[in-house]
Amino acid sequence: MKKHIHSSFILLIAITAVVSSCKDSFLEVIPKGKQVASSVNDYELLMNSAIHYQYSGGGWQVPVLLGDEIAAEDIEFQQAYPQTQRLFKWEAQVYELTDESQDIKVPLTNNYALNKIINEVMDAEGGTEVQKRILKAEAMATRAFNYFQLINLYAKPYNEATAATDPGFPVNTTSDITKNNFSRGTVKEMYDFIIADLKEAIAALPATQPVSQTRMSRAAASALLGKVYLFMAKPEEALMYLNQAFADMNAWPVPARLYDYNNTFAPGGSFLPIGWNGPISPSVNRNDFTETLLSKTFMNISGNGNNGIIISPATAALYGSSDLRLKFYSATFSSNMANPSGRLRKYGVLYSRFGIGLADMYLLRAECKARTNDVSGAVEDVQALRSKRMPAADAVVPAAVAGDRAALIAFIIDERIREFAAEGHRWFDMRRLSVDPLFTGISFTHTLFLTGGGTETYTLQQPNRLVLRLPYTILSVNPGMADNP
Repeated sequence: MKKHIHSSFILLIAITAVVSSCKDSFLEVIPKGKQVASSVNDYELLMNSAIHYQYSGGGWQVPVLLGDEIAAEDIEFQQAYPQTQRLFKWEAQVYELTDESQDIKVPLTNNYALNKIINEVMDAEGGTEVQKRILKAEAMATRAFNYFQLINLYAKPYNEATAATDPGFPVNTTSDITKNNFSRGTVKEMYDFIIADLKEAIAALPATQPVSQTRMSRAAASALLGKVYLFMAKPEEALMYLNQAFADMNAWPVPARLYDYNNTFAPGGSFLPIGWNGPISPSVNRNDFTETLLSKTFMNISGNGNNGIIISPATAALYGSSDLRLKFYSATFSSNMANPSGRLRKYGVLYSRFGIGLADMYLLRAECKARTNDVSGAVEDVQALRSKRMPAADAVVPAAVAGDRAALIAFIIDERIREFAAEGHRWFDMRRLSVDPLFTGISFTHTLFLTGGGTETYTLQQPNRLVLRLPYTILSVNPGMADNP
């Protein structure tokens, strides 16, 4: 397959960030900007860096603002950054000429370190062949994760009929900053690349639990490959890998498990007391891996800012009154003053998770089962999640839904909104549903609630605005690269 190389500008950003994030112990001997690692321990340091799993700001806030489950209060929204406002309005041009796009810079910075591991670790000093193969596999699966995020921002949704001609996002496989030969390739080429990385990684990764859930495991890589296949509208293949992920995870000494909100919000529960900034939950502790196979977190713009982001009234209406996930919402402004409209904002969510989580796996597998006509299996998986989020009697999937495959799939998609609202997941679902025959004619809107009353409504113009335009900082140094419309 053709390799697509990013410009030296992009890789220069990457090497600067990686060099500054690594320990100086091995950089003091070899000049910075040259070879920055030589031993297996050096490559372990690169793989173990927090750049791969803790995103302090920017980057993955972008999908939060693009999801149609959110709305905004003008009294605070008018104070938001211009990029925030443009993303919410689905404007064509998001970035100014000098703006850096963190959603591109962060993963490409990370990929510089990952490419060094992939290309060099097998020749590293010390360590065993097994250690080296595992490190390489972790890096390949992590690189695949990064490119899966990028293609869901900067290329069209996967459509079998057009994927071979739809422009993709450039794939870089080197850590040589002098390379300056690049191409966007196609969506199909990029998905082929992601799948190849993941399959090779899965074959090399052990089934055992990782030392830390900030590192890639075979279970996490399998779950990611299952998600990739579902986004390609291939539920049979997706189901196989999701089942493997569950099997591997369940064999761990301490498998991931769902918090039971019926207990954590009960008197004396671990999420209590609910203070002015929300419950004491994993959303305020990025080191809580209880529900996580692969931890990746970002500081959520909807949970810790004064940008006016709320959930839409239609989203709020999806929750039953006994749904304990409502406790993560407050009818207040960020100042903690009451919102007289009663509209809800997510609060206390300092850190949102976008890695591989157990709730996501249950809902992805449920959807795969429903799409492959295992309706009872799909219901079982949905209820496994719902029973941990509300009283058992209310967790049951309604009979009319459970007996109708199409209705059940729609219910699962709604459950994804209930579970992940205002945390970025909805954007990825919007894109794939836009090319799904079961959701023909689907439209997406944002509502801005004006301070003096009334509203402004923004409608996402498909298909162009389902894809972000490339920032000028990328195009200016890559004059041959075509932009998105």
